[in-house]
Amino acid sequence: MATLTTPTALPSTPGTSAAPPADRRRTRKARTLKAFKATPLTYLLLIIASIVFFTPLIFMVSIALSSTRTTAAGAFTIIPQEFYWSNFTDVFTATPLPVGRFVLNSVIIATTSAVGQVLSSSLVGYAFARLRAPGKGTVFMVVLATMMIPGQIVMIPQFIIFQNLGWVNTFLPLIIPNFFTNAFNVFLVRQFVARLPSEYDEAAQMDGLGYFGIYRRIFLPMMWPILTAIAIFTLTASWGDFMGPLIYLHRQELMPLALGLRFMTAVTNELQTPAWNLVMVGSIILTLPMLVIYFLGQKYLYEMSISTGSAGVK
Repeated sequence: MATLTTPTALPSTPGTSAAPPADRRRTRKARTLKAFKATPLTYLLLIIASIVFFTPLIFMVSIALSSTRTTAAGAFTIIPQEFYWSNFTDVFTATPLPVGRFVLNSVIIATTSAVGQVLSSSLVGYAFARLRAPGKGTVFMVVLATMMIPGQIVMIPQFIIFQNLGWVNTFLPLIIPNFFTNAFNVFLVRQFVARLPSEYDEAAQMDGLGYFGIYRRIFLPMMWPILTAIAIFTLTASWGDFMGPLIYLHRQELMPLALGLRFMTAVTNELQTPAWNLVMVGSIILTLPMLVIYFLGQKYLYEMSISTGSAGVK
């Protein structure tokens, strides 16, 4: 007569988990990060931080709207008490310096530098991402290593080179280097292009396009977010650049606004004090365009931050 035997549980070996799938799912769910929930304290801290950051800007506007007497007495207030809107026209007419020419020089230098960076960065970044060449990875690492070289080290050699070329007292030393890109922008474009599917290249090659044709007709239109971000970075750096113009531009009619503001502090009014109200007006002119450009292009900066981080350095 056959007897029925009940199966015995196998002993669990050390190092193995005997948790059922439901428990494992609960464990994974518990480890996931929860969404940040803002509290009234969070908004209070943000308001305090905003006040701290905006106070210098408000103070700058208050000084810009002050009268000449208030400027001479130094009786400035954070909240504007006077509203001399004529200061915004006096900065162009009541000073011996060509402030209008300063603004025009800044526009010329910043826009041409941005164009140079966009063109050169897109070409070099595309080449590192798509072209096949022996030693390409090594060259790319060398390019990235140049970001660790401080700018002060190459300042004197660059000046000697540009002086021998006869470029001192011209815009060329400030513009031409931007047509040879920089390592950071190359890295951004390379990371952006590397994440795009290779099927684009294969389809374009089947249609008879070469590398430059693929770059111009396929990839360049898709680089719009990253190239806009590069243009914003370059405009910001060139618009507010002080050291470069100080080294290479010695004639007053060639100075940009960032350097011209320094000379405005040496110009005195009838009370023998610097016209700080007009200097602050120039500072507003120097600041406002960059704020507008950043406001209009912030979505491209956001897209750039998402797209460039998804492809590793291969």
